[in-house]
Amino acid sequence: MKKIISGNEAIALGFGDAGGVFASGYPGTPSTETLEEVARLGDVYCEWAANEKVALESVIGGSIAGGRALSTMKHVGVNVAADALLTLTYTGVNAGLILMVADDPGMHSSQNEQDSRNYARFAKVPMLDPADSQEAYDMVRAGFEISEQFDTPLLLRTTTRISHAKGVVVQREKVAPQIGEWVKDVPKYVMLPNFGKLKHVAVEARLLKLQEFAETTPLNRVEMADTELGIITSGVSYQHVREACPNASILKLGLVHPLPERKIREFAGNVKRLMIVEEMDAIFEEQIRAMGIEVEIGKNKLPLCGEINADLIRAALGEAPTAVTAPVEGLPQRPPVFCPSCAHRGLFTILSKLKTFVSGDIGCYTLGALPPMNAMHSVIDMGASISAAHGMAKVNAIAGRDEKPVAVIGDSTFFHSGMTGLMSMAFNGGNALVIIMDNRTTGMTGGQENPGTGRTLQGNPTRQVEMVPLVKALGIDNVFELNAYDLEATEAAIKKGLETPGPYVLIDRNPCVLRYRIKKPAISVDPEKCTGCRACLKVACMALGLTASGEKQKVRVDPNVCNGCGICTQMCKFDAMYELEGEK
Repeated sequence: MKKIISGNEAIALGFGDAGGVFASGYPGTPSTETLEEVARLGDVYCEWAANEKVALESVIGGSIAGGRALSTMKHVGVNVAADALLTLTYTGVNAGLILMVADDPGMHSSQNEQDSRNYARFAKVPMLDPADSQEAYDMVRAGFEISEQFDTPLLLRTTTRISHAKGVVVQREKVAPQIGEWVKDVPKYVMLPNFGKLKHVAVEARLLKLQEFAETTPLNRVEMADTELGIITSGVSYQHVREACPNASILKLGLVHPLPERKIREFAGNVKRLMIVEEMDAIFEEQIRAMGIEVEIGKNKLPLCGEINADLIRAALGEAPTAVTAPVEGLPQRPPVFCPSCAHRGLFTILSKLKTFVSGDIGCYTLGALPPMNAMHSVIDMGASISAAHGMAKVNAIAGRDEKPVAVIGDSTFFHSGMTGLMSMAFNGGNALVIIMDNRTTGMTGGQENPGTGRTLQGNPTRQVEMVPLVKALGIDNVFELNAYDLEATEAAIKKGLETPGPYVLIDRNPCVLRYRIKKPAISVDPEKCTGCRACLKVACMALGLTASGEKQKVRVDPNVCNGCGICTQMCKFDAMYELEGEK
């Protein structure tokens, strides 16, 4: 059977067809759709975990119990899961275990540009790197076989283009799940120092066996053509190489760690010029140069940052780029903004007005850092808003400064890794205002379930975590709810929190209007009352604009975009904005 599907969909389908039993992950672009697609297939159990560490630890348990298991996350999620991964490499597996990690070259939706091939070398585990949807599908089955053959976890690396681009996939015969024996093996799974010392020796021996396997596996293949130029590449870069250099000889690496040294030496010896094309870090190049092999073109001509494309490869070879139409100059820029009627808009309108320092986090609310609000001043990683605000407050106290920092975090991020920071703040007598935007979903990645939504990934009803009692249980006495759509009340609540010594938590529980399809009557403007002061434009809503002509431009509202949250009307001092009657 043939299908046209994305790389993420192909991995999900491959997991089901390869006898997968249990999958767990945390949503993060560009990996998110993989687990969602597993859920849509309906015949394999899968779940969203509270964070990536929990997800990987859960699939480790599934593997130990005898079921082939898959964990999915984006590249920064592996940082969270690394504690488990670096011990898992010692314990090995029972049933096959794959950790899918989706890198984001070009940072389309990420806070850094991290190359996860470094983790394969760090953890000393094999890594596969598919170049299209068919390989993404096939490498799931191959990955399970390698994992079980060598008693090792395996990393399956994708990038944004592979995850989201679609291609033809020929589906193979489905393997029925076969859950193996669940055995107690203390020396294998209990990493006490004495056991760990022996397992480290086994890891190094396993890596040597994997290196031998790399020499013969069809996952690494040579495509000999013109021997004037030979290119070593992998993943999506292979597609760009084929486009830019259709006549070149290519060594395509599917198993990107460990590298097949003999195969690389033989290939390099058969071409006159050697080029290495890889996105981000010089992982291949550094290892190949360390083998004593001369590399003519690599990161000396190709960028370390961003995505590779055919024109960059041509330029590295001294060739002219493909002729393209020049972009039109002078077009207005449209920065990303909150969705119409998003409750975050009300909060950041007030934070912008109060000009307090805001320690931010990973989520939709990060947009509060952009003009015209400019109301977020640091963003580090998941959960760091609270921990960083705590550190700021402690240093402020030492320096004799009175300013109390504000931390803003979403519900999913709070469940992910904000809870421990808040508990630490309570434990250590902190002095920050924490605002939790509880919109009952994981918003930025598309509206996934989390412990506060009351439903699981597969749509089953479950216990819904309530934020107020949870925060109180973490040791916070001052916990209050607010409504960020009410600007006056929100301002008063924030001022109270800033004036009250010690940890102080405000919780805004307004559901995500996009996820829950909330519709309200649109707002309109009375042109006779509007003075064109533009105060309402400070809320940065895409539904608001200016009239095209007239002696003085006035504000207009696009009724097809407006969702009637009323935040702009509260900014108007001239009573020029009003709610249209009836539903849109």
